[in-house]
Amino acid sequence: MIKIVNITHFFCLFCKKNQPVSVNNNATHSQMLKKINELNALLNGKAKKLVLAVAHDHHALDAVYNAFKKNIINPILVGDKSEIEAISAKYGYDFLDVEIIDEANKNKAIEISVKLVRDNKADILMKGNVGTGPLLKGVLNGVWGLRKGKTLSHFTLLEIPGYHKLMGLTDVAMNIAPTLKEKQQILANAVGFMHGLGFDKPKVAALAAVETVNEAMPATIDAAILSKMSQRGQLGNCIVDGPLAYDNIVNPKSAKHKGIVSEVAGDADLMLVPTIETGNVLYKALAFSGANLAAVILGAKAPIVLTSRADSEEVKLNSILLAAASK
Repeated sequence: MIKIVNITHFFCLFCKKNQPVSVNNNATHSQMLKKINELNALLNGKAKKLVLAVAHDHHALDAVYNAFKKNIINPILVGDKSEIEAISAKYGYDFLDVEIIDEANKNKAIEISVKLVRDNKADILMKGNVGTGPLLKGVLNGVWGLRKGKTLSHFTLLEIPGYHKLMGLTDVAMNIAPTLKEKQQILANAVGFMHGLGFDKPKVAALAAVETVNEAMPATIDAAILSKMSQRGQLGNCIVDGPLAYDNIVNPKSAKHKGIVSEVAGDADLMLVPTIETGNVLYKALAFSGANLAAVILGAKAPIVLTSRADSEEVKLNSILLAAASK
């Protein structure tokens, strides 16, 4: 009987102190990153332009100011200028020489912010004092929006205790029950973004409850199809394997014990989850178990940072860094 001391022990049990079965000696530096703060090296000392939509918000301004001080970004603040200045004065944010576009109307502030990204005057869009729905409505506007593909998706980069490198996770917040076609699009968003982080050929694990195909479990069928599509070069420059259960993804010994021969098992760069319930539970369980993380929305012309008030200051800063680090 396995004794579970705490939830961190449970989720890290499978990956603790293990190395992958085989290590790709041709892996790029980015593929071997172990800490999220190591993404700073990908900036090469060059700050990205970030536009904060509806910027009169203490929590968003605090995250932006911290990133600004660390030379991760150069911000453009769009919102009620008097409120932005009042918040900045109250909390000691020195936004001297930072461009502030005065627009108290939230919908107009969103439009201005989105257009700045569309016109290549900013590299990153971030949500301020406005709901996610109105911001994404602006992003998807057919006239001046940032729509790039058919599907927007959520991408998380995780620093999991005991795992030997950073790992991506998608999609835990946007797509509820994606079809096979939508999973392909979610995968394309994540893989393309990871290419920008220096992962030349990300190893993708299609997560399921088991590692065998079972017609009563649609997730295993989709995973198997994606795996075969990857083998035939239909999914771009990545390696997809699945279905794989969580223990097989993070623990090479578990995969070996079950007789799984895979380039991905025990050495995954990215987990593709079958549904939002699976992904959201895993995301929150890992977050509350000590995993450090960063998250962005993909599928638009530029990465979108959607931090919430419930996010820690570290997660907010990490998310801005993640958006800035990708080419």
